Amino acid sequence: MESEARRTLGRNIVPVATGVLALASMLVVPPSAEYLDHIDVRTLCILFCLMAVVAGISSCGAFEALAHRVLEGSRGIGALCLLLVMLPSLCSMLITNDVALITFVPFAVLVLGMCGRPDLMIPVIVLQTAGANAGSMLLPFGNPQNLYISSVYGVGFSEVVVTMLPLVAVGLAAVAVLSLLPGREGVHVDFGEDAAIEDRGILAAMAVLFVLCILSVLRVVPYQAVLAITVVAMLLLRRSALLKVDYGLLLTFVFLFVFAGNIASVDSVREALEGLMSWDAVVSSAAVSQLISNVPAALTLSAFTGDWQGLLVGTNVGGFGTPIASMASVISLSIYARTEGADIRRYLLVFTGANILMLALLLPLGMLVA
Repeated sequence: MESEARRTLGRNIVPVATGVLALASMLVVPPSAEYLDHIDVRTLCILFCLMAVVAGISSCGAFEALAHRVLEGSRGIGALCLLLVMLPSLCSMLITNDVALITFVPFAVLVLGMCGRPDLMIPVIVLQTAGANAGSMLLPFGNPQNLYISSVYGVGFSEVVVTMLPLVAVGLAAVAVLSLLPGREGVHVDFGEDAAIEDRGILAAMAVLFVLCILSVLRVVPYQAVLAITVVAMLLLRRSALLKVDYGLLLTFVFLFVFAGNIASVDSVREALEGLMSWDAVVSSAAVSQLISNVPAALTLSAFTGDWQGLLVGTNVGGFGTPIASMASVISLSIYARTEGADIRRYLLVFTGANILMLALLLPLGMLVA
């Protein structure tokens, strides 16, 4: 019973920690009707819709079929590693870095085992994580902090893309070069049976819902309408997908909205954080991300700066670094830890080296961009 409780706590450590922060802030700022003003309902609704629709697409076997089609066949081991890394890196632009890694890291474990190259599992998973964090920076809906920043600051689609494109290009180029290092030794991947897409009609409906979600991010369609349509459609077509939504992430956002709103009303704290962000928003938000992860950093620091570019760049670049700087990194580590013969110490060494390299490349560039 105790071990089960520990596992449950481990799976929900982020919402629990942010819940504690929110409760602590309530001791300083007693609950009131003003709490409702702290919560960005639009961000929560769009994030829920995106997670539900992506879960619906996944339930149709679309991502599995994509992986089979791309990976099956004969090629050099370096080219195979590049494909394994680029799948989550590119898909993360549309389905978020978390979902991309949950989907494609297990494929890397499976494929490298089939090829007899489990020695490459750690570097490939580390590069998948770095690539997914880099790719997800590009679009307003690529990761939660982008969605939040574009919503709260009213930033347009093109503004996010123009700001982040140089960082994404450099980040993905670095990851691609590192992926090719294993060389040209020939390998063959054969999954046996082809993965078929199930319920193509439902998949088409999910694609339409996904387009509606994007239109709501772009403020073309009211998010309230998209929320209503998504809920009704999911209940009718893919009710099980609603159980795949990360409600812990949504709850984390609520707690952080309360925490950030409360500490923003404390004069001494507000002045200190405003001073920190006015000194250098990129470096400050990247540094805070190393300690509390980039999504909480974005939500907390947004109350203390009007520099959306600095916050956007800083929290995205800040996703590289410590294992907790991005929840996507935690997801990859947890998946690897469950593999047979997992060497956590070696994983963390490789992870740290790759992330120091990414920070060294992207942080100076981010300061120039912002």
